[in-house]
Amino acid sequence: MALVVQKYGGTSVAGVERLKAVARRVAGARAVGDQLVVVVSAMGDATDSLLDLARQVSNHPPEREMDMLLATGEIVSSTLLAMALNDLGCPALSLTGAQAGIWTDASHRRARILVVDAHRLLKEMGAGRVVVVAGFQGITREMEVTTLGRGGSDTTAVALAAGLGAGRCEIYTDVEGVFTADPRLVPEARPMAEIGYEEMLELATYGAKVLHPRAVELGWLYQLQILVASSFSQAPGTCIHGGGAMEVRNKVRGIAHDTDVAKITVAGVPDRPGIAAAVFEPLARADVSVDTIVQNASVENITDLTFTVARGDLARSLDIIKEVLPGLGARELLSDSGLAKVSVVGSGIQNTPGYAARMFRVLAQKGINIQLITTSEIRITCIIDEDKVREAVGVLHHAFELEKAGD
Repeated sequence: MALVVQKYGGTSVAGVERLKAVARRVAGARAVGDQLVVVVSAMGDATDSLLDLARQVSNHPPEREMDMLLATGEIVSSTLLAMALNDLGCPALSLTGAQAGIWTDASHRRARILVVDAHRLLKEMGAGRVVVVAGFQGITREMEVTTLGRGGSDTTAVALAAGLGAGRCEIYTDVEGVFTADPRLVPEARPMAEIGYEEMLELATYGAKVLHPRAVELGWLYQLQILVASSFSQAPGTCIHGGGAMEVRNKVRGIAHDTDVAKITVAGVPDRPGIAAAVFEPLARADVSVDTIVQNASVENITDLTFTVARGDLARSLDIIKEVLPGLGARELLSDSGLAKVSVVGSGIQNTPGYAARMFRVLAQKGINIQLITTSEIRITCIIDEDKVREAVGVLHHAFELEKAGD
């Protein structure tokens, strides 16, 4: 008998018929002897609808109240799924994140899981029940409800699997695994049979929406096998784990893209110690995540400092920097919100000559200008104009022959 945690995304439970289909899938897994904990997201666009309601009521809703509101979406889907399972003769019980023992810090809207107390889960499974947990949420030691940020149900599922010592965590969504690129942009993109944690983390961080980066981090930390598959088919999906082929012909495994990019340039600043700290420390205190950072070579002790943030953080970031600008001695503050990132990801590309050159050449041949470049050991990322993303992803996918099987 295996202990398995399954997670079903919003599209998988978007409506009564889809929810009943999930119930049949879960009941089938239990019928073959698996012990199951099932994590669910809010139904369809329920979270967006709740956000719209909040905006209609308040221009600046308190984050505590937003967490109380948004947590209800997953509670609705978990209770309905438990009802559907019981109707199929499969004993089931729904639990909120708090009831499931998910303890978090006090950061509303972006809480981090501190510990999973699996006592209640083990008790209910021991009584022969399938436990259906509302994803995306937890509770603080002060008994305040928190949410984990968008995509947080993935993190809930992996955290519960790790806390329970489950054999695997299965993430069911509306696509048949992790693809070599977004199939909406590249029709010839193909699902991968398997991928390592490090490559998956880079893909997820730089735009692949199929799995949340925090979930990958947790899986990697606990060496937990994660399956990403479709709830609408019996396709085998993609297995994310710590192994993989020792040597593969094509070092590039996938192309990721992200259109949630804005660029800020603090131009003409004196090149002296403390300038970067004066810019980034107040941003950090405001919980603004900064990505690509580039500082130009100094000319006559004057330089430009450029970095990227999420578009939703642009206005707030500019306000923060304007407050410290007089003390920086900068010439001007510039910004651009019409940008995107495109990345090639694969273990070993940094140590294999030619991959960066090929990426830059292919983009240049299509007239796609590269504004910024950032790299890791297994990733090369270019910042480009947003309206060039579809073309860039397509030509890079073809240039690295990712349409050919070769996992």
